[in-house]
Amino acid sequence: MGIGQYIKEIGRGKEGARAITREQACDLFGQVLDGTVTDLEIGAFCLAMRIKGETTDEMMGFLDATHARVAAFPATAKPVIVLPSYNGARRLPVLTPLLALLIAREGLPVLMHGMRTEARRVLASDVLSALGIAALDSPGAIPAATVAHIETKSLHAGLARLLAVREVVNLRNPGHSVVKLLAPCAGPSLLVTSYTHPEYLDMLHETFSSRRMNVLISRGLEGEVAADPRRHPRYDAFIDGQRHVLAEQQPGTLTEVPGLVTGIDVDSTARWTQRVLAGDLPVPDAIAQQVAHIVHTVKLMESPVTNAIVATAEHAL
Repeated sequence: MGIGQYIKEIGRGKEGARAITREQACDLFGQVLDGTVTDLEIGAFCLAMRIKGETTDEMMGFLDATHARVAAFPATAKPVIVLPSYNGARRLPVLTPLLALLIAREGLPVLMHGMRTEARRVLASDVLSALGIAALDSPGAIPAATVAHIETKSLHAGLARLLAVREVVNLRNPGHSVVKLLAPCAGPSLLVTSYTHPEYLDMLHETFSSRRMNVLISRGLEGEVAADPRRHPRYDAFIDGQRHVLAEQQPGTLTEVPGLVTGIDVDSTARWTQRVLAGDLPVPDAIAQQVAHIVHTVKLMESPVTNAIVATAEHAL
């Protein structure tokens, strides 16, 4: 069906808009990614969805279309830990590079993907480049205990083009939701993601369950997946779509984080990250706990007991 018919359904305003099916959402998003529609039609799609909001079926359809088109990283012996990074630093330093490097120290392969979607923020990818970790031109095998990062355009040019619409209309669109749920891996992976708006949480949980995803989700820091160093959030793990509550949110917010860098620029953040990794400065406790939850979730993924519980649940259905 042409994109105009879809826009007619989703573009009737907050009260009058109609949801589309998973199959229709896949077709619609595929047309957008393939570049077979005009810029005007893409703008109409983005604004209509911004007003309406995505349903679980629509999000699954968007992900179906994306996974069918993006370049995938080869399977590895250990699950790849995937860290989407699209927001960067605004008030506090971007901690995603430190998180990635600490995970790699646990012997796991780590993939960070992202691109600039706001002009004034400091990107995690820029910090990794300053630390001597160059961005990949295309997907390849990620060795254990290694961090790799890649720009969205190297995964799929159409997806990067959709994200760039934000520079024109100054609003998020479904592409931003999709990339935060994207694990472009041919083999086992664990997506580490975050949420900002609690009203989206039910939709996200339903998506993880329906797609049988492996995910660790919590509240992030300014849209990044790294934990806010001032707080200890709730952690939910999804193993093959089955939910496990790993930790409840702890009350309180620190007014000061010991050793945390005060500047948010690339060089200051890179130097601070090096000093933390060298043991000269402490790892923020919230980040250390996040790493522990990631390692624990990987063990759950690899556990025969967990797999048996998942199989039993599937049989019951």
